[in-house]
Amino acid sequence: MSELFLKPRLITLGGKGITKKISIGGSSPVTIQTMWKEPIDKIKDDDKALHELLIKINDLQAIGCDIIRFAVPDIPSAQSLVKIAEHTSMPLVADIHFDYLLALECLKGNVAAIRINPGNIGSIDRVEAVVNGCRENGTAMRIGVNSGSLPKELAEKVDRKEISREEALVETAARECSVFEDLKFDQYAVSMKASSVEETILCNESFAKKYDVPLHIGVTEAGPLITGVVKSTMAFTHLLREGIGSTIRVSLSSTPENEVITGREILHECGLRKGGVTIVSCPRCGRLGFDVHSFVERWQTRLLAMDKEITVAVMGCVVNGPGEGRHADIGIAGTKDKAIIFKKGKIVQTIDAKDADKVFEKELLSL
Repeated sequence: MSELFLKPRLITLGGKGITKKISIGGSSPVTIQTMWKEPIDKIKDDDKALHELLIKINDLQAIGCDIIRFAVPDIPSAQSLVKIAEHTSMPLVADIHFDYLLALECLKGNVAAIRINPGNIGSIDRVEAVVNGCRENGTAMRIGVNSGSLPKELAEKVDRKEISREEALVETAARECSVFEDLKFDQYAVSMKASSVEETILCNESFAKKYDVPLHIGVTEAGPLITGVVKSTMAFTHLLREGIGSTIRVSLSSTPENEVITGREILHECGLRKGGVTIVSCPRCGRLGFDVHSFVERWQTRLLAMDKEITVAVMGCVVNGPGEGRHADIGIAGTKDKAIIFKKGKIVQTIDAKDADKVFEKELLSL
């Protein structure tokens, strides 16, 4: 952490029940979040939809997800979130807008945190009701500020170029923080998100110079997979290397799995998340060798979920495969009909390509 920026204070996400408690801020590891992409208002006790949802949560947890946020636009969704939280240890966050009663409904269960913008909840009495409920439950909160939902007078100042958008984001967050501070509630984080990498960096840097509140960083509406990965990587790498950011969410027009994997890889390359499987794979070329793309697609989630600190190489052909992947603990490469399994650059088996998955699995488990 640079001397320019304040060390964030420690907050705890958890709540009641079986929910795993997670610390954010202080010297805690940076956590990875994603957001559920589908409505949950139809979830019932012990039905097929709940069972399938819980499997997906477990899969996300296995590849490195620490926290999942759910949109809660109505009472049925709030009640469904309470049901989901009864069956998983994954910390779940309720995303609330406008109606404070939705937050109170969620607080009847094991939600780990409530995300609100105090400015759109209504009167201070309503904000206080939510804060008191969180205080009683041991539930944390997050103030979420986006560049598209600034207070009217600040938005107008931005339009008139009297202040910058990042200044408006910081001012909005500061106003919202003062509400919680007046209520003597300090178990909250802040996010200030813009769709611009530069604005995201500047507003988070500015805030971190003045406040010790843990920051949830993200680039909002970052776009489809490639665009979103590029924007998020640029913004996160800059901020994380300055010690800014206690929890991250990569916002993609893609799957939660891709959001988590991207976040995991960013943290790994920044030296902030150790261990696990590292996958290296070639882009494939006109040699028409081993089908790298489909093999990686089949194995990626399973490999990332393994509790092994190894490097796995998936290479397209025998011309360069074992050489380029010589550092890998295990690798696979091949021609159209044949494949080779190699370990530390040495070929250990030559097999029919149709048997690649079966033999690779056996050799992988033998490590």
